Amino acid sequence: MAVGAAGAVAIILSVAILYAYDADGPTEAAVNDLAPAFESGSTSSDYSSVTVTNGQKHTVPLDKIISGGPPPDGIPSIDDPKFAHAEEAEFMSGSDVVIGLEIEGEAKAYPLSILVWHEIVNDVVGGIPVAVTYCPLCYTSQVFERALGDRVVEFGTSGKLYNSNLVMYDRTTGTYWSQALGAAIKGELAGQRLGTVPFDVIRWDDWREVHPDTVVLTTETGHVRAYNVDPYGGYYTDYSIIFPVDDAGAASGAMHPKEVILGFESGGTYKAYRQGDAEDSGAINDVVGDLPVLIVSTFEGNARAFERPVWDGQLLEFEYDGATLTDVQTGSVWDYDGMAVAGLLEGRSIERLAFSPGFWFEWVAFHPDTEVYEP
Repeated sequence: MAVGAAGAVAIILSVAILYAYDADGPTEAAVNDLAPAFESGSTSSDYSSVTVTNGQKHTVPLDKIISGGPPPDGIPSIDDPKFAHAEEAEFMSGSDVVIGLEIEGEAKAYPLSILVWHEIVNDVVGGIPVAVTYCPLCYTSQVFERALGDRVVEFGTSGKLYNSNLVMYDRTTGTYWSQALGAAIKGELAGQRLGTVPFDVIRWDDWREVHPDTVVLTTETGHVRAYNVDPYGGYYTDYSIIFPVDDAGAASGAMHPKEVILGFESGGTYKAYRQGDAEDSGAINDVVGDLPVLIVSTFEGNARAFERPVWDGQLLEFEYDGATLTDVQTGSVWDYDGMAVAGLLEGRSIERLAFSPGFWFEWVAFHPDTEVYEP
């Protein structure tokens, strides 16, 4: 750990807070709806066991939920977000990284330059209440559904960290939620999990190319922040980790601690893919547990994932030649939304999957038994 770098970042943050298969191939007669290869419904046994200590329900050791410095809501969530249409967003640069979200035809972008100061946006997209979250310490983004049963909750920052990762709290019950786990780790709802929504971490120009009708979150947040300054400086590329993380064992040396990975979980199996490998391959066909996955990257720094379906008894495999995504079995052409736009399967679609992008050190701290994809 580079103590000097960590100390510098901590000082900057303190100041910021202060101001703050058919052998003969397919036939036309075989065309039918694509079938999922795996019945979805992920489970996780690592953090599902609830313990009660002095009347407190929790799923992780209480002494590992530590203060990150600010008090509850010291890093204020954005609860009344204001948006501008893409053509009006003069404050945006084409290279700015955003979390891109599209639900039921409504597209919105959330710049990391704003989220780094707020970490949570409580919003509604396509009629779905969501929490758009970002933890700069781990470079982890996640979009959660805010509906818990028949009630919709609002999330704030607790000021706490678990494995150097954002701990949120819901303002209905005060329960603590781990962003990395998408699960309640302390309080009344301990053990419950949030639904996740697929999203993009992508450059603004690339997001606009995919969604020209998008709107983007503006700096009209109700707070005064230096949105043109990133308070974390060089933290994203050096070796320093400011706050404690669980010993990840031998697996922790598999790559640079701040290598950007794409984390997947299915049926208790965990697997990490380097963002760089996704970009180099264009299309990765793999299996996580029993779930056949396709990872596609057509933009630098971005990737999408889909469940590879079975068609005519065959598990589809995909290829990307730098311009066109096709499946090997039928030669159908697919777009970046998982829709077949030409060929035998035209009009069919495949299910998009949510995953966990972020730094390697964070993923392996939570999932020390993770597999790592090697091309």
